Amino acid sequence: MAQNNESPGEKILANWKKLKDKPFGKKLFSHMVGRMAAYTGSIKALITDLKPGHCHAFLKERKSNKNHLCSIHAVALINLGEVTSGLAVLSGMSSQIRGILTKMEMEYIKKAKGDLTAQCICEIPEVKDELKYQVQTTIKDSSGDVVAVGTFYWLLSRKT
Repeated sequence: MAQNNESPGEKILANWKKLKDKPFGKKLFSHMVGRMAAYTGSIKALITDLKPGHCHAFLKERKSNKNHLCSIHAVALINLGEVTSGLAVLSGMSSQIRGILTKMEMEYIKKAKGDLTAQCICEIPEVKDELKYQVQTTIKDSSGDVVAVGTFYWLLSRKT
């Protein structure tokens, strides 16, 4: 059996390119990401744009993502930030690099109500040995107000 040397990020990016312009392709891609990382899938985020170092996602307001205050739950927000940062970073990594999230921080700026968008834009670093890499995801409401900013710390290293 032939061995596939694609990294998870390369596989994700290849699937995105294959599906993004098809009818319901973004929905199918987002569902696949949610199946790969089941907890991430629990919020049902829709990936709307993806390329190395860039990810844009949409979160529809739904009862399952809300807290008792009728706003989007804090954990749903950090989950949205994590998947957005992870796709932005990992989609640019070669098959020789692996990444693991080591720390997350979220600043909650305003009550998150309604549909939300999340965006992470970052440089894809060169990983020579091991690299601690920090990226930010900004989450906005439908009026364009920032509701939360997440900082995500990734440990990137060469496979041995």
